[in-house]
Amino acid sequence: MSTQVTMYLIYGMIGALAIIVVVYFILSKMMNKSEYKQIQKLREGTRTSRFSAEILYQKLYITYSKIPYIKTYVLKLRRRLEIINVDDEYATRRDSAKILTKVLIPTILIMTVSIVLTHNNYLILSILLIFELFMIDALIDGSVDKLDNNLLKEQLEFFAEIRHAYHEYNMVEEAIYQISQDDEKAISRQGEKIYEVLISNDPEIELEKYYDVAPNPYLKEFAGVSYLTKEFGDRKVDRASLYLKNVNNITEEMQIEILKRDKIDYVFQSLSIISVVPVLFLEPLKSWSIDNFSFTESFYQGKIGMLLQIIIIILTVICYMLLRKVKNNGSTDRKATNQENPWQAKVYRNPIFKRFVNLFLPKRGSKEYIKIQKLLKDSASKLKMEWFYVNRIAAAIVTFALALGIMMVLHNTAIKWVYTEPTTEYNLLTGLTDRERKSAMEMTESDNKFLDMFKGNLKTTTEDIARAMERHEDYEDAAPEEITKASQRVYEKLQTVNSEVLRPFEVLIAVVFMMIGYVSPVWLLKFQYKMRLMEMEDEVMQFQTIILMLMRIERVNVEIILEWLERYSNIFREPISRCVNNYEAGAWEALEVLKNETNYPLFIRIVESLQAAVEKIPIIDAFDELDSERGYYQAKRQESNERLIARKGMIGKVIGFAPMVMLFVGYLIVPLVYIGLTSMSSTMQSMSSETI
Repeated sequence: MSTQVTMYLIYGMIGALAIIVVVYFILSKMMNKSEYKQIQKLREGTRTSRFSAEILYQKLYITYSKIPYIKTYVLKLRRRLEIINVDDEYATRRDSAKILTKVLIPTILIMTVSIVLTHNNYLILSILLIFELFMIDALIDGSVDKLDNNLLKEQLEFFAEIRHAYHEYNMVEEAIYQISQDDEKAISRQGEKIYEVLISNDPEIELEKYYDVAPNPYLKEFAGVSYLTKEFGDRKVDRASLYLKNVNNITEEMQIEILKRDKIDYVFQSLSIISVVPVLFLEPLKSWSIDNFSFTESFYQGKIGMLLQIIIIILTVICYMLLRKVKNNGSTDRKATNQENPWQAKVYRNPIFKRFVNLFLPKRGSKEYIKIQKLLKDSASKLKMEWFYVNRIAAAIVTFALALGIMMVLHNTAIKWVYTEPTTEYNLLTGLTDRERKSAMEMTESDNKFLDMFKGNLKTTTEDIARAMERHEDYEDAAPEEITKASQRVYEKLQTVNSEVLRPFEVLIAVVFMMIGYVSPVWLLKFQYKMRLMEMEDEVMQFQTIILMLMRIERVNVEIILEWLERYSNIFREPISRCVNNYEAGAWEALEVLKNETNYPLFIRIVESLQAAVEKIPIIDAFDELDSERGYYQAKRQESNERLIARKGMIGKVIGFAPMVMLFVGYLIVPLVYIGLTSMSSTMQSMSSETI
């Protein structure tokens, strides 16, 4: 390459470098301009990192929807979350996947631990896995309840902002619209829905539709009060807006409810875990006891030990179910579940099953029919009479099969222990050394050969076993005394093996448990009814707040008040509904029937005031004490909630700690003390006989 060409290349590179520098400075000036910075800022706001939790949950939702068993839980979650998210499909899918993921991770971990700890015990493992599948429902319900509580807390801030917006715009719908612009909050979607109801062509019909899907009664009250104010106008009461006073009343109700829920959650937050933990410690506790106190091995590996394990697991399941009932207030299930076509309806539609179930159904109008129907209503059950009897029959069949299965497993456990128990005459208190255990197991294996030989033959004698031993290679050089002793030992084992069969009295015991299973759904309804009675005073005080909001609104009459009470009632729903239906036939008479159907004094006082408002005095005069004594009622309600929480806490602790007490006392301490004392007694007797 010539020198001239080299110089040209150098000059070209210098020129290119100069051009690059000039372009760099020009671009730098352009990038400093405000328009470019704004574009960059907008782009940064839309960029996402490689990992996005939002996208991950959307993909997980699609995956969960394709898995057969999990798909059921996805649909159940959707039905509840759709109410909270109000037509927001993206949020519904995200929350469904998020909750299901949080539930599946600990459940899978617990299942893994259960399999590792109980892989040798198929019965216990099966019961544990079924119980853990049942726990998924409780965890999902708890997660959705947490969302409900968060929504309730957002409503407090929402209503506080409504007050300021109403002062500014002096229009209900405009104030709600302005406060509902924050898309990040769940309450904003509810506010937008209420705004759409208020500005619709037929707000009454749309309001009724919203009542059916509102996530909590306080939003119903707010929507109803907002509608009445928009229709009839606002007015001043004691120099204050009646609408804002009503919003303040709803806020006070929510504050009381939030405090009540927080206290109940605090009381029950660890009880559910405490009630479940014992089933996970059954195998570790048994292993620890056998390792440290070898004389307990015959107990834990035998029939009684297995029976105690099963009792603890069943007790845990029952206590866990009762804890959920106590914590959930035993109230009406407001969750959006598939009540139109449950599995009971599918079973009852089958012609064969239908005929069988009809054999147990009491005749319509009979005493038993009326009794069960009243119990279903009092306990707020959604089940029809036919579905309830499908439950009873299914519970009876499952209980009978489970009882028979447990008895057969206990017999097999006893037989298995005969085949695996070390055969030796050792001191139970000191246990066996490794050499002694090896020798004992060799003797057990030798005895097992003769057990297999004579198993099932009930006419076998010790002489038959002795003759077989004399011909066997294990006893070629054995002395006659040794053969006699061994034949007696094998004969005793054979008697145990042949006696471990299902007997008629055990079938009768299974029948007794079947009858208990048949009655258990009735007991569960009665328990739920007792829990609902504890909520009666709280519901009546909610009625007082509703009446306090309505009584000063013009054009409100007794019938409108009854419709509102019906809408928000739970325990008194049935009698109030009948009163509303019969109101046009005679207002005073319908209220008199309502008063006679209830026996709660505070509710009867409300009904009597409504009767006075029908014929004698205006509504505001009939309930004038509600306004003047509101402070007293608020204090009384708080005190009532304290007593309610204390009672529930006491019941919950008794139920929650029952499995733990049974585990340590019934499964560890009592067997340990009993077997230890028995072993010591037998050892002392043997030592005394040797001394003599």
